[in-house]
Amino acid sequence: MGSSGLARLQGLFAVYKPPGLKWLHVRETVELQLLKGLNAEKAPAPEQRRVRFLLGPVEGSEEKKLTLTATSVPTLSTHRLVRGPAFTSLKIGVGHRLDAQASGVLVLAVGHGRRLLTDMYDAHLTKDYTVRGLLGRATDNFCEDGRLVEKTTYDHVTREMLDRVLAVIQGSHQKALVMYSNLDLKSQEAYEMAVQGVVRPMNKSPMLISGIRCLHFAPPEFLLEVQCMHETQQQLRKLVHEVGLELKSTAVCVQVRRTRDGFFRLDDALLRTRWDLHSIQDAIQDAAPRVAAELKKNLSLRLGHQPSAGQAWAFKGPSSTLEGESYAGQ
Repeated sequence: MGSSGLARLQGLFAVYKPPGLKWLHVRETVELQLLKGLNAEKAPAPEQRRVRFLLGPVEGSEEKKLTLTATSVPTLSTHRLVRGPAFTSLKIGVGHRLDAQASGVLVLAVGHGRRLLTDMYDAHLTKDYTVRGLLGRATDNFCEDGRLVEKTTYDHVTREMLDRVLAVIQGSHQKALVMYSNLDLKSQEAYEMAVQGVVRPMNKSPMLISGIRCLHFAPPEFLLEVQCMHETQQQLRKLVHEVGLELKSTAVCVQVRRTRDGFFRLDDALLRTRWDLHSIQDAIQDAAPRVAAELKKNLSLRLGHQPSAGQAWAFKGPSSTLEGESYAGQ
């Protein structure tokens, strides 16, 4: 496997993390599959550079005489059975993490794509979740499998009540979003960012919800769609608990599923059956133009500058420095 295969492994891609798996296990599984694919590629033929003098019969002579003949033989020091696997480890970066109970879109990076993860953080992109709740119960960890703390009735809860509670939550978070964005609401900059929907905090902040609505309501179950940033999955579970309290009842969270992380959606996420070398290479190449365009737009709009020429907006393959930095054991 030459440098061409490595060049197609430079960038960002997304996988679908099933519930019950830790993000670290997902990363290790992807790494093993990539190494397996890289090492399975046909190795180049051994170089014919070593010269040895071998005993052999004299050509054209009937006498049983031996002579030394200069012969070019393969250099076996580069043979796969001698040197072992060509690739022994890869450095794979992980974007916004998902805890073990959550599922959905998980962004990974290989090679110089790990640098682009920093740009994703700096852009403060929103993420979408579907969060499923169950009315009538409260637990110590806000999850269905937690220790039961309280049982309540929920017959009085209606869809209209839930919508009003969600509207109040969204309104309070939008005010906080403007505060953490450090924008002058009377400025042209604030107007342009509001029009394009990129009003975001300039630095770290608590969880901020830019949008929340009910997708399905069939008591005791309800399903919410949440657009947010700077969240953890446990905070989303706590949000379900707080919604239950506002409804004069209780609620536990039974599912947290990320459906979008920045510019990666569910359709972009590779299922577990496609965590192989060629599928990941294709996913990186397909996503590269969109990643470059979206990061350039978001960062230049928010930071007021264009990326420098040295930044890797275009994915033209790694330099020798990047290869040595990103891959070990070559």
